[in-house]
Amino acid sequence: MGTHKSLQRRLLLGSSILLGCLMLIETPAYPEGYIGGQFGVSIPGSLSNIDVTSAGTSGVTFSDFDLKNSLLFGAKAGYFSQSVRWFGVEAEVFHTTPHVKQQDVIVTGPGGSVTVPGVPGLNFRMLTLAPVNLVFRYPDKRLQPYVAVGPGIFMAHLKDAQTGDTQSSTKLGVNAQVGLRYFMSRHVAFFGEYKFNYARLSFKETPNLDGMDTTYMAHNFVVGIGYHF
Repeated sequence: MGTHKSLQRRLLLGSSILLGCLMLIETPAYPEGYIGGQFGVSIPGSLSNIDVTSAGTSGVTFSDFDLKNSLLFGAKAGYFSQSVRWFGVEAEVFHTTPHVKQQDVIVTGPGGSVTVPGVPGLNFRMLTLAPVNLVFRYPDKRLQPYVAVGPGIFMAHLKDAQTGDTQSSTKLGVNAQVGLRYFMSRHVAFFGEYKFNYARLSFKETPNLDGMDTTYMAHNFVVGIGYHF
């Protein structure tokens, strides 16, 4: 009888030690590849630091062009390795329409400044492709904060609705983000994030639109859902 109780105590002790060891082992939380959709709002800054590049306009600048807030929609895909679970790579693409508002524009040149009132707005489309975001996350089982940064390819398109003239500019810039991901199940996760975009754009002259170099910045707030596999 005493031998039986001693065996029970040993089995219980051994089971407790084994359970404790298993709890200390950090197992992979979820599959590491994912695809997802995202949507939200883009709050752009003005088109700023505008230098006119049309022929015969050396030294001419415009005041900042105010932009409208815009909806944002897009998609992303990424992968985290099993060996370094806190680091991964991601690609994403998203579209916004931060149209240029009708506004007064101050034109400054060698001879001084003049205000041009009521300059008509322009249709403005921006397609952003971020081919390689470097993602750093806290690999918790369900709740995962993360930050990411990488180059962005900014494909901008301006159109004068009155004349039909268009201008395009494709430039390399910065795409950075900070976010929080929550797993509802093994394969489905929701996320929310803030993105910051920066690029220096160059638009060529057209018959009715001046060429210009300008700085584009945007603050984007998005939510999305991802499928993990």
